[in-house]
Amino acid sequence: MSLSVIVITHNEEDMIERCLASVAWADEVIVLDSGSTDRTVALCQQAGARVMVVDWPGFGPQKNRALDHATGTWVLSLDADEYLTQEAQAEIQAVLASEPRADAFQMPRLSSYCGRFMRHGGWYPDYTTRLFRRGGARFSDDLVHERLLVSGPIETLREPFRHETYRDLEEVLRKVDHYSSAGAAMAARNGRRGGVAQALAHGLWSFVRTYFIKGGWLDGAEGLMLALSNAETSYYKYVKLWLLLKQRDRVGESSGRPGP
Repeated sequence: MSLSVIVITHNEEDMIERCLASVAWADEVIVLDSGSTDRTVALCQQAGARVMVVDWPGFGPQKNRALDHATGTWVLSLDADEYLTQEAQAEIQAVLASEPRADAFQMPRLSSYCGRFMRHGGWYPDYTTRLFRRGGARFSDDLVHERLLVSGPIETLREPFRHETYRDLEEVLRKVDHYSSAGAAMAARNGRRGGVAQALAHGLWSFVRTYFIKGGWLDGAEGLMLALSNAETSYYKYVKLWLLLKQRDRVGESSGRPGP
């Protein structure tokens, strides 16, 4: 059965080569780039991928765009900072050769944080559905933290794929800002409200859940750092939501129209 791999990119020259090398055996690799200013596009083309440069509508819509270009019987979705180990490659190849009845497969994901692969704090096994039959699934339209919506049965693979995210503290801070902003925009679109007290409560709960309930303390100093950055992301999401809605209310008042 033929396999299409879809990847979305933006300024990923440090990571994309390893990602694409791990799926070089696939029948086709499709990359949707959202205007990279580094060597990402050139590196993808050199790796033999079919590359298209488009605007950025958010994670879910962008992945659906990439999916629309796939032609394989099966589709594997990877992010630019993810890659398959040799064991994961062999397992996927064996599964596809067996003509599976499932419409999708979830895979364990092993992610790194500032150089350490994290096995606690809710980060492992972190089952994620990434391999699916084309026509049997679509991504949600969420701007961030999109989900794959599968119409049929889902089975589970054994071998984890790797996710090298948060390579240093600077990247942690950038992603805290990015994900909290995207989360606030999505919450506003869904009619949710924010506030300082709500932000504090969500941030505290995020820390307690990550560090204590899900055992983040077992990952040492990095486990504490992860719990704190999760708390910050949650806190800033609700603060930004509150400020965003206040700004919309002021604009509505000045124009004579009620705010959302």
